[in-house]
Amino acid sequence: MGFLKNQFSSVIEWNENGAGVLFYKFQNQEIKKGSRLIIRPGQDAIFLYNGRVEGIFVEDGDYDIESDIIPFLTTLKSFKFGFSTPLRAEVLFINTKELLVKWGTKNAINLPTPGLPGGMPIRAFGAFNCRVAAHDVLIENLAGIRQTYTVGDVKERIIASLDQLLMSWISKEGRDMFNLQADARNIAKGIESELDADMRTLGIAISGFTIESFSYPEEIRKMQEKAAAQSMVGDMNKYTQMAAADSMGKGGGSGAGMASDMVGLQMGMAIGQQMVNQMNLNGGANGAPQMQGQPAAQGGQGPKFCPNCGTPTTGSRFCGNCGNQLL
Repeated sequence: MGFLKNQFSSVIEWNENGAGVLFYKFQNQEIKKGSRLIIRPGQDAIFLYNGRVEGIFVEDGDYDIESDIIPFLTTLKSFKFGFSTPLRAEVLFINTKELLVKWGTKNAINLPTPGLPGGMPIRAFGAFNCRVAAHDVLIENLAGIRQTYTVGDVKERIIASLDQLLMSWISKEGRDMFNLQADARNIAKGIESELDADMRTLGIAISGFTIESFSYPEEIRKMQEKAAAQSMVGDMNKYTQMAAADSMGKGGGSGAGMASDMVGLQMGMAIGQQMVNQMNLNGGANGAPQMQGQPAAQGGQGPKFCPNCGTPTTGSRFCGNCGNQLL
């Protein structure tokens, strides 16, 4: 009898061998007499019959199917095991834990930037948390057609829309294109709200979305560092001369080296110009003191229009459009 009993009994459980799995569907849909259900901490077990939920069990433990589970099912509560009559039902295990996911943009995102026809190429990196929020929505939209669903699947869906969300929220919350990290919290908060709304249509919640860093091209980082270290942001002539000398020095006179570095030089000049414009705007709004090396204003008022490009001036020392010195 012991041999026959073992032939018709089984253990229904999920060992969670793979990390980062949100749900797992037990493979054998024929539950035999004498079978047991094991629910581990951080798991829920859901019994499905013909695609409908028969019962949800959330307390971890070891249960006898016949005495502990079947009486609490909906349409199957009167089911009786026969010698060769198994219970035909699906068992879906849900991971109730919150899972951490690291993310990063696949490619550089070109943010529209004045002075850079191709835009400012940046990358971003961070993390977010995900968890199952609604069993019924998950079953309807995912569990009915998938055997399992992982954080890799969540990440793939999020990355697909992340580029557009980053561009959208940087344009809304990014005050300084060259220091986006200062506004990272507000940018991340906006992105999280949209990602959470999208993933909840699958029964999954997104929380704790963070942007840990923005990565600029190496040429731009070097130009920013040099400009800051040598206080040349307000003097485009010195900035350009320094960049040109550095480019020729690294090229060593070779055509290939100089051609490559001139690309960085052109980008650096455009970035430097935008940094000047940014400082003019900040200085005009905050009444910042005159930078060392700039000539003092003569006659009190400068021209109302830039003599170089014709843009109306706002009382600043440099033209906000072309960077031409006004005072």
